[in-house]
Amino acid sequence: MEIAPGPSGSCSKEHQQIYQEWFNLADLDGDGRITGNDAIKFFGMSNLPRQDLKQVWAIADSKRQGFLGFGEFITAMQLMSLAQAGHAITSDLLSSGIDLENVNPPAMDGLDALLAKKRRSQKTNEPDTNGSSHLQQLPSASWFSSKSSKKVPLSSVTSIIDGLKRLYIQKLKPLEVTYRFNDFVSPLLTNSDFDAKPMVMLLGQYSTGKTTFIKHLLKSSYP
Repeated sequence: MEIAPGPSGSCSKEHQQIYQEWFNLADLDGDGRITGNDAIKFFGMSNLPRQDLKQVWAIADSKRQGFLGFGEFITAMQLMSLAQAGHAITSDLLSSGIDLENVNPPAMDGLDALLAKKRRSQKTNEPDTNGSSHLQQLPSASWFSSKSSKKVPLSSVTSIIDGLKRLYIQKLKPLEVTYRFNDFVSPLLTNSDFDAKPMVMLLGQYSTGKTTFIKHLLKSSYP
């Protein structure tokens, strides 16, 4: 696979092959992208502090796409390797004159065992691609099972907002906490996100009627 121009282009062919195998393992759904949920478990094998991993993600995902392609994944791996070597993770680290082509892949605790397991499963045609069977053993795997789902009684939902809040707290929030969604994507929602009144912003040039419109809606004077 050709690497997109940029810092990730400074990578030897040997390391590219290694990273390709790692990328395929980390890409749990096989869509060619490493999302925040994919990265949490895989990046954690480096045993780096969470703050460093968040910085690695922010620099690698410089386009703020919310996912890493193969080139961005290589950038993340190089940053993690440099962090393990004692470098401070900053946005200009990759352009500071470091010979990226000779930066060895980071040490990943338990990765060799996962790769060996995947290779064995491929030889025996077992349905264990990308570690999916391991994920199915997690408690969260049953959250979307139709057998365990229960209908919410109408009496417990007094409005659409209450229903959405209840579904988020009972179904989505446990998933976000389990996979640390707030570390890589966005903070957890709070009650105020559901209960707060909506904000309305009026935009317009000077003396185009914004204040007059607000006075009309409020039926009272407004400064």
